[in-house]
This record gives sequence, structure tokens and C-alpha cells, in this order.
Amino acid sequence: MYGIDLHNNRDRYFTIGENKCQKSSFLPFKRKITENELSSLLYDDKEAYASDKEPLGVIICHEVDIILNIERPYPPLLRRPAYPESPKSREALEIHIKELLDLGVIQKVGHNEEVEITTPVIVAWHDGKSRMVG
Repeated sequence: MYGIDLHNNRDRYFTIGENKCQKSSFLPFKRKITENELSSLLYDDKEAYASDKEPLGVIICHEVDIILNIERPYPPLLRRPAYPESPKSREALEIHIKELLDLGVIQKVGHNEEVEITTPVIVAWHDGKSRMVG
């Protein structure tokens, strides 16, 4: 039985038998494989992977029931305060948000309006250019 870490703390655990957790890791390859070898491997076992007819794959005996809850009150983990950001990042974020508003990709909502989905975002910098990541 496999366990899934929903709190995204970078740990992977397998649940074995009596709810005992054991930290897992991936073993490194003994040698590098080529792109052709990887493509061949994936093609040979393609029935195990997701497709348009089986979006979650077809591996048997590893089914997971996922219950999505969007009812209020939200779990405490979803109500974390925002990370502090620099004035430079805040200015870049405002520019990105204005561009998305102008394109009609996002829209403003009031502070007391309910929304179905929200995404935390950060500003990533590379070569002096900003990118909004969420």
C-alpha cells in the first residue's frame, strides 16, 4: 500500500503492513540510458500509463480514493499567511497581474466573495526578468 504526502514536505513514504511508514527514495541508474532506450522502454509498457481512456493509468491494486473538499472552513494548512516579498518583486507581480487582467485571463473579486479556486504565486527571477509562477 502506498502513502501520499499531501502536505508537500518533499518526503515520500510507503505504508507497509500495519501502518508503519518507511521513507523511500529512488535508486540511481547504474548507467545513463539514451533517449531511444527510454522511448523503447516507455512504449513497451505503454499499457501501464495514463491515456485518454484511462486518465489515471491502469496499474491494478493501487487504486486511491480521493475526496476533494471545497467546503468552508478550509483546512488550516490552506490558510497560511503570504510570504513576505521585496518591493521589486511586488512591483513585478503587479505588472504580471495587470497583464492577465487586461487579457481577460483573470478577474478581480471582492474580499468577501467566494471563489472556487485560488493559487498562491511567487515571482521568480532569471537574467533580470521576472516570471510569475503559481
